[in-house]
Amino acid sequence: MMAEKADINSYFDPVCPFAWMTSKWIRIVQAQREYTVDWRFISLRLINAHLDYDTHFPPEYNAQHTAGLRLLRVASAVREKHGREAVGPLYEAFGARIMEAGPDEGRTPGWQGSPALVSDALAEAGLPASLVDALDDVTRDAGIQAESDEALSLTGKDVGTPIVHFEPPEGVAFFGPVISRLPDEEQAGVLWDHVIGLARFPGFAEIKRSLRERPQLASFGVTAQETGKTEDWHAGSRRLKK
Repeated sequence: MMAEKADINSYFDPVCPFAWMTSKWIRIVQAQREYTVDWRFISLRLINAHLDYDTHFPPEYNAQHTAGLRLLRVASAVREKHGREAVGPLYEAFGARIMEAGPDEGRTPGWQGSPALVSDALAEAGLPASLVDALDDVTRDAGIQAESDEALSLTGKDVGTPIVHFEPPEGVAFFGPVISRLPDEEQAGVLWDHVIGLARFPGFAEIKRSLRERPQLASFGVTAQETGKTEDWHAGSRRLKK
């Protein structure tokens, strides 16, 4: 069973590629340091509910973010019925299908929230198939909203996903770290220690730039041997306007 207080609280939306990249890095360090990680929820669709998607985001974002919310409903049901430790394997199963299975190009926006994908992920995680019904359980949205609000209360609202809370509850939470390339096992620990060093300094607030490489993920059509196209993710996403 997961300890009552984890070493890291990581807030994720299943459709966010940068949250997925950070989660893979965290898992490497977790194995090396024997950390406990509590995988928590933040919904891009809910934290952006005040925005007009048609004018602020590319056309596919509404369906994509809605798919993320649908997947978090399933994760919420999994946590309720099978414990917090069941969320990590489910997130891994989601990510393998969404981020690692091939390019997004040509797929119908929102495909990430399909019952077929969720059924396959539940099976891989050893969870009951009946949990797919939670995709449409809107009664779970209030709890997901509360957890999203919790994440933003730790960082302020001008952020996206992921949000990582180091050494909670006393430690500091930040948006990111955002990475486009996955470090190897040796690099992972060194890079992590640099981030922790900054996080532990009481006066540290932010290091940021909005130019990002497309992550080395099959969903972007970028291999681990390639450098992804550099894009401006101002305000944490490829918004059409600020």
